[in-house]
Amino acid sequence: MRFLHLADLHLGKRLYEFSMLEEQRYILNQILEIIETERIDGVLIAGDIYDRMVPSAEAVQLLDEFITNVAGRKIPVFLIGGNHDCMERISFGARLFEKSGVYFAAGCQGCQDPITLKDDYGELDIYLLPFLRPVHVRQAFPELAENIVSYQDAVQTVLSRITLNRGRRNILVAHQFVTGAAQSGSEEFQVGGLDNVDASLFADFDYVALGHIHGAQWVGKETIRYAGTPLKYSFAEAGHRKTAAVVELREKGTVEIREIPLTPLHDLRKLRGTYEELTRRSAYENTNIEDYIQITLTDEADIFDALGKLRAIYPNLMKLEYDNSRTEKETNVMPETEEKRKPITYMKELFLMQNGRTMSPVQENYLEKLIETVWEENF
Repeated sequence: MRFLHLADLHLGKRLYEFSMLEEQRYILNQILEIIETERIDGVLIAGDIYDRMVPSAEAVQLLDEFITNVAGRKIPVFLIGGNHDCMERISFGARLFEKSGVYFAAGCQGCQDPITLKDDYGELDIYLLPFLRPVHVRQAFPELAENIVSYQDAVQTVLSRITLNRGRRNILVAHQFVTGAAQSGSEEFQVGGLDNVDASLFADFDYVALGHIHGAQWVGKETIRYAGTPLKYSFAEAGHRKTAAVVELREKGTVEIREIPLTPLHDLRKLRGTYEELTRRSAYENTNIEDYIQITLTDEADIFDALGKLRAIYPNLMKLEYDNSRTEKETNVMPETEEKRKPITYMKELFLMQNGRTMSPVQENYLEKLIETVWEENF
């Protein structure tokens, strides 16, 4: 049985105020072609279907078009919610959609009863597990609430309710941050890695279709895999090669994975040099000026209206920055370290400014727990 593993579509996303809807429609049409040419038997979409909890009407319409096209080919679709999705919205009409072979995970307990498919090698079970937060799992299992402290506890609690038929092939579709996965720069995570879960939780599944990390990769073993985003959503990903994963499960224990390249309508690229260098005809004649571009100017002096002037040449210029002796000096004076970006650091500095003394260990511990609780409930 052959599946296409997708994740993190982020439909409706805006990047530096540029709408990505045209790019997303283009890449979804390309994915439909892959589904056709690869003779896919099922599509797995591992969360972050939308970019916002309340998606735009255009984003909802785009998903509707894509799902309708896949279901119209009599190919089942299996979707879960990610941390960007509102579970109630994406699971609306779930029971009705099942009649068309479209399966949505609903609620933090996920789909405890698997969807069973059958091929020449026998039966195959698919489990859907949407993004889990400890606070929601505690609400679902109040009798175990005091034992559900971390994301690891939350996922372990829900998975412990699943009774796998080990004689069958088993697939899990999930959306979590597995410890050891390499971040791409455009994901959202809790401070301090509090949302990490261990890959060992998924050891009993034949294939784990993951979402949440934007770079395609496997964690722990090849069959615990992130699909990555189908498009680049950060200039940190400018050098990435985006793919769609084709996963074929034959007899129990045999899994073959292939990556099919995805080609965007417009690429994300970085350019660097002086204003004069980047505005020379030779520079932009050898460049796809329609691509989404980040420019780093190395001029010592600021160029008046550089953004406007450069956009006359590069219409999709998203980001402009300088890198010169002045910016290097500012960076050395105020390094932007990971510690600087943590909320607790800012709160400690504010406390010192307001009270003229540092925060006590008891106060700091209380504040860290409060930040963790607020983050957990809202993100």
